[in-house]
Amino acid sequence: MMESQKYAIVDLETTGHSPANGDRMIQIAIVIMKDWCIEKTFTSFIHPGKKIPLYIQDLTNIRDEHVADALPFEAHADTIYELLQGAVFVAHNTEFDLSFLQAEFKRAGLPQWIGKTIDTVELAKILFPMSLSYKLGDLANDLNIPLQQAHRADDDAKATALLLKACWEELLMLPLVTLEGLHKRSFRLKSNLSQLFFDALCIKRNKVSNEENYIFYKKLAIYKGEASIDTANENCGYPETTIEKIEMLQSALPNFEERPGQFKMMDSVWGALHRQEEMIIEASTGIGKTLSYLLPSYYYAKNKGKQVGVSTYTSYLMEQLLHEEIPRLEKITGNTIHVALLKGMHHYIDIARFEQQYKMADDSYDETFVILQVLIWLTKTTTGDIDELNVSGGGQLFLDKIRKSETSQPVSGDYDYYERALTNSRRADIIVTNHAMLLADLVRQNQLFQNIGGWIIDEAHQFVQAAIQRDEKVFTFKHWKYMFGQIGYYTDENLFYKLQRAALKRQLVPMNLLHQLEKRFMSMVSKFDEGMQSLLRAIQQMTKGSYKHEVKASIFLHELKIDLARFGHMSAAVQAWIDLAEEVAQLFSANIEELAPEHRFILGEWRYWIREFKLQIAQWDEVFLIQHAHYSTWIEVDRRSLPGSIQFLKKPINVTTTIEQLFAPYRGKTGIIWTSGTLTVPNNERFIADQLGISPAVPLHSLQAPSNYYSGAKAFIVTDMPDIQNVSQSDYIEAVSHAITRTVRTTGGRCFVLFTSQQMLRQTVELIQECGLLDDYMVFAQGVTAGSRMRLLKSFQKFSHSVLFGTNSFWEGVDVPGDSLSSVIVVRLPFSSPEEPTYKARANYLQQQGKNSFVELSLPEAILRFKQGFGRLIRSSKDKGVFIVLDRRIDMKSYGIEFIRALPPISVQKLPLQHMVLELEHWYNNER
Repeated sequence: MMESQKYAIVDLETTGHSPANGDRMIQIAIVIMKDWCIEKTFTSFIHPGKKIPLYIQDLTNIRDEHVADALPFEAHADTIYELLQGAVFVAHNTEFDLSFLQAEFKRAGLPQWIGKTIDTVELAKILFPMSLSYKLGDLANDLNIPLQQAHRADDDAKATALLLKACWEELLMLPLVTLEGLHKRSFRLKSNLSQLFFDALCIKRNKVSNEENYIFYKKLAIYKGEASIDTANENCGYPETTIEKIEMLQSALPNFEERPGQFKMMDSVWGALHRQEEMIIEASTGIGKTLSYLLPSYYYAKNKGKQVGVSTYTSYLMEQLLHEEIPRLEKITGNTIHVALLKGMHHYIDIARFEQQYKMADDSYDETFVILQVLIWLTKTTTGDIDELNVSGGGQLFLDKIRKSETSQPVSGDYDYYERALTNSRRADIIVTNHAMLLADLVRQNQLFQNIGGWIIDEAHQFVQAAIQRDEKVFTFKHWKYMFGQIGYYTDENLFYKLQRAALKRQLVPMNLLHQLEKRFMSMVSKFDEGMQSLLRAIQQMTKGSYKHEVKASIFLHELKIDLARFGHMSAAVQAWIDLAEEVAQLFSANIEELAPEHRFILGEWRYWIREFKLQIAQWDEVFLIQHAHYSTWIEVDRRSLPGSIQFLKKPINVTTTIEQLFAPYRGKTGIIWTSGTLTVPNNERFIADQLGISPAVPLHSLQAPSNYYSGAKAFIVTDMPDIQNVSQSDYIEAVSHAITRTVRTTGGRCFVLFTSQQMLRQTVELIQECGLLDDYMVFAQGVTAGSRMRLLKSFQKFSHSVLFGTNSFWEGVDVPGDSLSSVIVVRLPFSSPEEPTYKARANYLQQQGKNSFVELSLPEAILRFKQGFGRLIRSSKDKGVFIVLDRRIDMKSYGIEFIRALPPISVQKLPLQHMVLELEHWYNNER
């Protein structure tokens, strides 16, 4: 039985990762655990026979003097080898610890250790699928496991032992059916987890378990969720006077500070909702914008019996509203506030589709792993929102297969998380959604938001971008080839082969129809290849000329000499295949009740791919066959990988008509409040309002925090950075890396580094990592570190010694109060690239109207992003932080003063890097 199993939990600290290259151990710890109790520990420093690298000293706090009197590994080898006998080897990343140890045993003349292993990283990823990070320190923090000093073998080994025990206890709490599923699929895992799962299963089978918290869909256990309790709302009167507001907020918020701007915004929102008027409010950081619109929205909803919709830009901001701002509002009002979070359908799991995949899925490691994660997640999630899962790259493809869609098989509302969300939204006072979901109401058959009695559009400056993305059409060569591969010819033994065999076996579809279907598939693929060949010739012709020096190129469709009729032939061929594929699906499903589960699975897959082809051909037609005056269409290619890198994009240049159409039913009938921290720029107050198509008659209020709010902020402009025009890219990146690492080390981390180019970000991060300059810091980098933007932000906020490298989407919408952020470094002023196609198309459109695109578009957009970047830094009057600009143009160009004017009234110093670091050191040591 499991209780008598001996575990040897091992952790090593080393001079590096490669024993073959001379890296050696500097500390080892082994914890022996039996019956889930620690029986024995062995720990010792090891003399590595070489100097310990400085970055390893920083990371582990183990210095040369600690190992000076220690013995070499050979002196401990026999003892260590003996301790491991008869034990399961456990480590937090067994691949590293065991392989390093095996190399050391070999060097000491001992045979290779043989036995079973458990990797607690692999185990924790399965059992805690919603964790932000699987680093030992983070898991220890999440699970309240003591870890005094991370990266010390003795502390790490003990924490790993307690983590293993926590995982065992977690297993015993799972429903029986989930444990059975875990065990059944565990044999393809990298470490020997199947025995652990089996032992838990035996215990579970032998005792009566309470499973009333779950509902069951076939063999899936799903967390039921807690029934909401309606509580009587005592006080539903809006606090009209300043005194009433102060009393209400002071009693609920311990650190409450009176902010006149906040009260003014509350009253403005309250008035606009009551008068059913439209209003624009720019509320700078420090106003307390979110509470300023939530409080009057709640009281309006309660008093009028109408729902108020709050739309924001990102999922991260939606979650922040739900989990941070609404609880604060409940404290203030003393009432339970009914809020519903509503995302697009594809965010939610399709339980029927997952159940089919679960029964029939291939046994690849990635697929097995994500299935196990989803099994556990279903016993915990209250939302069914797939974004909650922390899944590695290979698992993402599987998640895309199990998302809910318009063609999902209907299931009972209890098992349909999207329906659950819609039901919750009907009972809510406040509905929180995002701009994309709101814009989708334009084309929804059953509109979700028609009963809304007032709208708050937060992050309003991003509504333009959301409208552009909604109308965006994309076609990629790779995706089409992938879809063709999924269907395949009969000889490929893919989906068509499986469908044909099943159909003939059951005598459901005539053979001649299947032959015809394959011919149409062949015609479709052939027409696609012909179209792509003509496109390829046109691209190669074009890139020989004006783009010959560029590896990556963006080319507008009208610049390419191609015969668009070929693309019409392709469209007709795809439609012909879809029509017949649907007919075959209809025949196949005539007696669906009699079909075996594996045949139902094949039918489900077939319908899924028919839907994909329908969606893709609609995009194809939009890109190639339907011409609109206010759209731009272009192709993006990487010349090193043609035709695989081909992708087409089509985006609107102007979205005012779309936005007017969306809000027409609300204007004059409901209050509409557009708000953001940045809606104006110097010399162009209505820049965003005009892009949104809001009438000049709609008032714009700009509310600024009192000047003392920013007393803890400083700005530095580094004057001796090289001019990017006069040095090589590598020299510039070296200078940027140097400036970043000096700043980070001076402030101790808690730093955002903002880039405008993903390529420059990647090269900078690679250089910093190669040199080991920030090895003792948690480095998160957009596009480099795995995970969504939201996950990176949450992870960043959990660590004090952390640095986040981000591009466009990290310039804004990130609330990091207090000590979590102490510096923001702006690497380049956030101008759009003149060659970026969306910008280029909009700039051309302005120039055709006789306007200056730099003054009217490029400069105001850059200033807005710059303001947003600064807005990340100071989130309360007690915050202290530095805003550092490395781009010399702010000092050298005439427009630089516009950026400085856009900042709040703070100290702005222009200094060389060395002087700036000294100033920073002095300020940091004295002020914090």
